Amino acid sequence: MIFYAAPPSRFVDRAYYIKTSVGFLFICHQCPQSLHFETQHIISIPLAPRAATYEMRLLEITEPSIAYMCLGGFVVAFSMFSLLAREKVFVNEVVLGTAFGVIIGPYFAGIFDPRGWSSHSNAITLEVMRVVLATGLFAIGVELPNSYLARHSKSLLIMVVPTMALGWVVVAGLLKVLFTRLDMISCLAISACLTPTDPIICAAIVGGKFAEKHVPLNLRRLLSAESAANDGLAYPFLSLAIYLTLESSKGAAFSHWVLIGWLYEVILGVLVGTVIGMIFSRVMKFSHHKGFIDRESYVAQYLALAIFVTGLVSTIGSDDLLAVFAAGSALAWDGEFNDHTEGESFASVIDLMLNCGCFIYIGAWIPFGDFTDTNLGITPWRLILLTVGIIFLRRIPAILALYKFIPEITSWREALFAGHFGPVSTLIQ
Repeated sequence: MIFYAAPPSRFVDRAYYIKTSVGFLFICHQCPQSLHFETQHIISIPLAPRAATYEMRLLEITEPSIAYMCLGGFVVAFSMFSLLAREKVFVNEVVLGTAFGVIIGPYFAGIFDPRGWSSHSNAITLEVMRVVLATGLFAIGVELPNSYLARHSKSLLIMVVPTMALGWVVVAGLLKVLFTRLDMISCLAISACLTPTDPIICAAIVGGKFAEKHVPLNLRRLLSAESAANDGLAYPFLSLAIYLTLESSKGAAFSHWVLIGWLYEVILGVLVGTVIGMIFSRVMKFSHHKGFIDRESYVAQYLALAIFVTGLVSTIGSDDLLAVFAAGSALAWDGEFNDHTEGESFASVIDLMLNCGCFIYIGAWIPFGDFTDTNLGITPWRLILLTVGIIFLRRIPAILALYKFIPEITSWREALFAGHFGPVSTLIQ
């Protein structure tokens, strides 16, 4: 028997018993707000057979808790030696995060397996990468100088269009030579996913004291802007290969490619992002002049507006990556946004956290088991040859041939650096 004080008429039907390590705990639901306990209301209640019994566990190991420990532990450890790693060893959080993810992933330690979280792991991975990329692209657009895209449009056009087109064809040729079972259109589709340069890795490389000392400022800005622009402009290359595969005639494929792949997805995405950036720029100016917004809220736009534009543009089916970059550029077009956020480290902290989490996730997610596929002729040595070919042939020949038309690149050495500098991105759409 256990004795409790409560109104007898409302007691028994609302009683539950929870078995814990310290005894029995009584919980009463829907009790009146004011209960007057009197001695005549003291009653004895036997443990009902239908009462639910639970056992409390003090130690609970879950996959989310392991993920939090891995991410937080890596950021703490890397932060302790970040300057040493970047300035002395020349290794940043991207490389170390990926390596750490591989080590704790399912093929090695087996303590962190993103693919085992859900049957929708591919969709989860897509959205994780989308948010990280959107934040990085928005930050690049915001941090470029005033009206940079307009003043350097010629250089960006040369760096993006012919360089990407040549790299697209070259990588497709490499794929066809190494993996003969793939048809040419399939090779073009895969090559389109390897054509853009990664803006997150770009930001990690062109930033820091070493880059500031050895890489000219104009070249660093050009590479950042190019990596942000071509990450979204790679989609037309992919859509062309897709339409050539799906459509019954080449005429229909090219028609859909122009109307949908270019006008609706690329051009409309850029226009929507630009309009949103301009609107928010004026709204934020108005709020600031009226005293409605503080400095912290200004800085928060790095994350909030990037996610908002991503959600809106992806909903209508346009190119959300280009839209986010356009929104960031339009928001800071006149430089006032940067004036209000100058000296704040929030964006850098967010970038560091997202980069670490993203590449730990990628390292643990890499499907090493798929590196051998007899049906497609995929073997590790062919993948190694493909990697070497991409490094030396994807960008270097094109930029060495075109650098004289790019004012920001003043010598063949800088052209070689800009060509070699081209961390491979993955197209997300």
